Amino acid sequence: MDDARRIVATDEVPTDGTLLVTLRDGTDTTEAILTRLADGVVAFRNSCPHWTDVRLDRGSGALVRGEELVCQKHGATFERETGFCDFGPCEGAMLDRIGVEASDGDVYLTDDDYEFDSLGADGDRDLSSGSRIDF
Repeated sequence: MDDARRIVATDEVPTDGTLLVTLRDGTDTTEAILTRLADGVVAFRNSCPHWTDVRLDRGSGALVRGEELVCQKHGATFERETGFCDFGPCEGAMLDRIGVEASDGDVYLTDDDYEFDSLGADGDRDLSSGSRIDF
């Protein structure tokens, strides 16, 4: 695999949580979460399909319950392997998947729409709860 597409060592991706990374699409950035499965690693855009400004990982790892990712804002649950929402206000929706591959102990970005930018949150984004309460 191309070293320029390397994101992180596979061992750094939690099996019971997520790792937050920032990707670049030209001049724009996108946050993604990586989670390790028994047979590899998957990545999804770091947003709930119900309200796309609500992040699954606010900077300390998304809530993982067994084989599901959980939106702490809505209680929606998503299959970790596929990103399919099987419960909650966005039931039937899918998390936006981003192509990655685990190979030789490292995780590589395979989605040609993005370049790896950095580990962690995008510094330009607010990682708050995304409250929709107006005063």
